Amino acid sequence: MRLKNILLVVDDIEKSIVFYKEIFGLQVLKHFDGNVILTEGLVLQERKIWESLIGQKVNCDSSASELYFVENNLEEFQKKLEESSFEIKYIHKLKEYDWGQKAIRIYDLDGHMIEIGETASV
Repeated sequence: MRLKNILLVVDDIEKSIVFYKEIFGLQVLKHFDGNVILTEGLVLQERKIWESLIGQKVNCDSSASELYFVENNLEEFQKKLEESSFEIKYIHKLKEYDWGQKAIRIYDLDGHMIEIGETASV
């Protein structure tokens, strides 16, 4: 068995596609009827479809999980966020932890937490 995809529920799928493309460089692999599959295994689905499938309301604004991306140059990525056409909601801007790793945490348009950490040198 293997993990195939991660699905995020979104209110505006077209706006979310632009967000993930502009900020993270993800591309659309498949787009159909309120669902989209992006590169890196991320799937977006419109809230009304998801709620219909599971038969209950969904609350996306939670800090119980996060998407994790890595970036070679976090200082440049921080600038990219500042210059974005989206109003970025930060959990925290670029910071360095006691163990030496640097990271940025933000929310996407629907309140899903995203961490962008520096690429570890091996």
